[in-house]
Amino acid sequence: MDPIKQSSLPYKVPERLPGTAPMDPADWLLMDDAFAGQMALRDELIATRPEDVLALDPGARAPAEELLATVLDVLRDRPGYRVEEMSVTRPDAVTVPLLPEAPMATLGRLVQEDFCIMERREGMTEHMLTGAVLCFPAQWTLREKFMRPMVSIHRPVEEYDEQLARRVQRLLDGVQVGRPLWRANFLGNRAPVLFNPESEKVERSHRYDREAPYHRSERQTIWRLAESRVVVFGIHTFIVPA
Repeated sequence: MDPIKQSSLPYKVPERLPGTAPMDPADWLLMDDAFAGQMALRDELIATRPEDVLALDPGARAPAEELLATVLDVLRDRPGYRVEEMSVTRPDAVTVPLLPEAPMATLGRLVQEDFCIMERREGMTEHMLTGAVLCFPAQWTLREKFMRPMVSIHRPVEEYDEQLARRVQRLLDGVQVGRPLWRANFLGNRAPVLFNPESEKVERSHRYDREAPYHRSERQTIWRLAESRVVVFGIHTFIVPA
């Protein structure tokens, strides 16, 4: 079996958008049977293509550092991890240095999740993408979406209409510290590829193809940081045979 693929999905994909549900905080970060393969790919992408998978606005540095500290708190109690003052050893025996000057790159090498920092800054009506580690984009590019608000980020997704945009904005405004949410989506894949960037100008007629040989699903989490009150959007990507 391809080391970046999982054997199965651990959930049923909700049919109704946005399809969010409450989540136990203990279930925020997942580790599955593709951990070693996906982490090796993440290490490679962060080392060789940082301009494609990492972004951080200077104004989002404090939330990024808080997110890293929050993840480290979780990993201290996670079997298979060894968290030390200057490094973390993962369950696949890879030791990752803790680099305070590079919080998103460090996060991207610790867990399978991608993270997007979403801020609703003063005077804004929508949350904006101000920081990310995005190793596994599903037909979008971080460069195009960075520092853009939610409606603009979701172009050209037809399903993301004005009504859905309002519902999503209410979710982001309403999520509480200690009461995270989760949802999942479905995307058809013609090949078992995780790093799949595409410009928003590209036609996406095959995006939801249930006849595709591989099924790709993102388990997406919405988490509010306790100190900065900033929203973090987490993405754990699954690829399974159809």
